[in-house]
Amino acid sequence: MIPILRSIWAWSAVSALIVFWLPLLGLIRAFDSDPVRYRTGRWFRRLGVAMTKVNPAWTLTLTGERIQNPRNPYVVVSNHQSMADIPLISHVPWEMKWIGKIELFRVPFTGWMMKMSGDIPVDRKDPRSGAKMLLQAHRVLQQKCSVMFFPEGTRSRDGRVGKFTDGAFHLAIKAAVPVLPIAIEGSFDCLPKKSWIFGKPATISMKILPPVETAGLTKADIPALRETIRSAIVRQVAEWRGVEASEVDALA
Repeated sequence: MIPILRSIWAWSAVSALIVFWLPLLGLIRAFDSDPVRYRTGRWFRRLGVAMTKVNPAWTLTLTGERIQNPRNPYVVVSNHQSMADIPLISHVPWEMKWIGKIELFRVPFTGWMMKMSGDIPVDRKDPRSGAKMLLQAHRVLQQKCSVMFFPEGTRSRDGRVGKFTDGAFHLAIKAAVPVLPIAIEGSFDCLPKKSWIFGKPATISMKILPPVETAGLTKADIPALRETIRSAIVRQVAEWRGVEASEVDALA
């Protein structure tokens, strides 16, 4: 299929799904008594799954750890290759509240659904917003729901794994919950920046790596924890590409 025609089909299907999902999610939210809106959020992630299925260019392979108890909270972190990562990572079979830049919450339809689902905004222009976000995320963890970070802060410019910020790891240590790494590869060209045309058909690999416990760690352990998680993701991406880790590591 010609890329432009494939993109028109995909965007039309995605738009129809979003319009249909908004009232559905509103109805689910009206009957969701869980303080963390677990069911509402779970149904919002199912929108991401549906968006992936209607795109003929994407094939996802999900492997790795199996989470036995979905209400056992984790701080989940992943590398970030493109905007396609959001619906792709929605395939993990449990609910987690996403940390997202505040601009996303202002987008009609999808932003409204993010608010309904209890996702957590952060305003990069406001120095106090980061602390407020971490407090809100801590409350979510206490209510037995995981939270999801892209610790690079933005999409990769070249497909390599960039520097991780400390926020997710500070939160995990403070809340005494494990960090759960997710590695993703193959999505970099799925949805190029500043273009509405989807990339050529791609097979995306996603793997849930073993969790890393934080019990007994202190603030002084944040750098070591951060690099342990980042190195695990770098090694996995390098393994998929069949290259040395240094070729995947943007800091090498």
